[in-house]
Amino acid sequence: MQGYSTGSKWFHWITVALLALAWPVGFVIEFIKDDVKMPFYAVHESAGLTIFFVALARLAWRAAYPPPPLPEHVPLPLRRTAAGVHHALYALLILQPVLGFIATNAWGFPLRGQTAYLGVFNLPKFMETNEPLAGAIQTAHTVGGYAIVVLLVLHIGGVVYHQAIRRDGTLLRMV
Repeated sequence: MQGYSTGSKWFHWITVALLALAWPVGFVIEFIKDDVKMPFYAVHESAGLTIFFVALARLAWRAAYPPPPLPEHVPLPLRRTAAGVHHALYALLILQPVLGFIATNAWGFPLRGQTAYLGVFNLPKFMETNEPLAGAIQTAHTVGGYAIVVLLVLHIGGVVYHQAIRRDGTLLRMV
């Protein structure tokens, strides 16, 4: 069975690590007292923007090194489901950070100073504070975050299905 390229595997597992950092931190931020939130925002926003850059690089890599086809024995409905989940994940890995960056700016908090990207790079403020827009974009960002979780459950469920039930070695393509 043909596996993914080494670069594809690296992009995959780097994305997994970044999501494992960004999602839980983003989830708990609303429960943290205002006077200690900024470091959590800094981690969440830096991880999110890094996901954005990694996703773009990953798509460029994917164009140069296409993924191996699914094995012939995988039924068409499963192929379509896998493709749909992958496409939706890629879309959200790009859209989520963009929504977060817009919401942050609309709230009036450009990534500067203690929330600079990776603690080093100040990013520009590109809009005036607009709380109604910020609230709407933040809601979309929150919904997108939960959508990523649903897609990851489907993705991991597919891995478990192939590994434990079908026992077809599909997992070996990415490890």
